[in-house]
Amino acid sequence: MPFNLPIFLTWCRIVLIPLFVGIYYLPAQWMPMGDKNLFAAMCFALAAITDWFDGYLARALAQTTSFGAFLDPVADKLMVAAALILLVNLGRTEAWIAVVIIGREITISALREWMAQLGRSKSVAVSFIGKLKTAAQMIAILLLLYAGPIIPEISTLFIGELLMLIAAVLTLWSMIYYLRVAWPLIKHAEN
Repeated sequence: MPFNLPIFLTWCRIVLIPLFVGIYYLPAQWMPMGDKNLFAAMCFALAAITDWFDGYLARALAQTTSFGAFLDPVADKLMVAAALILLVNLGRTEAWIAVVIIGREITISALREWMAQLGRSKSVAVSFIGKLKTAAQMIAILLLLYAGPIIPEISTLFIGELLMLIAAVLTLWSMIYYLRVAWPLIKHAEN
């Protein structure tokens, strides 16, 4: 297994997952809910930042590896799935939204794997709409984890819920986009 700074950052992102989830299982007398929310949001923000940095550094330092290309999206999907399940458990997002987002991630990951086996991985490269979906989703998760006021009278819960709905719509839109791009190959594979 290769090891370099970008891969180290990806592993750090994976290690942060049980930290931001586990904090909610501490007894209330050890840490009040407001502190749990703040700590979880900070862990998630740090993980999201490492996601950007590991890709940037891999390209800037010419340290891209096939293992890093495999591990990075796995870390992203684990982080998002854990956060969504946690938010459903906390009553801060709807279960159907989590199912749509996690289901799309599994579907598109499988599609990308299949397309890579056909030598057509560039056909399902990340699109602009996929990037928009990711941005809305990550900001929504961060705001819903924090669940407190940004400025007086404006709760992150309201903004987070709105962004999560937008992320769900963009999730479906991007999945349809990727499936439409791959449809000719899918149809050809049936014959």
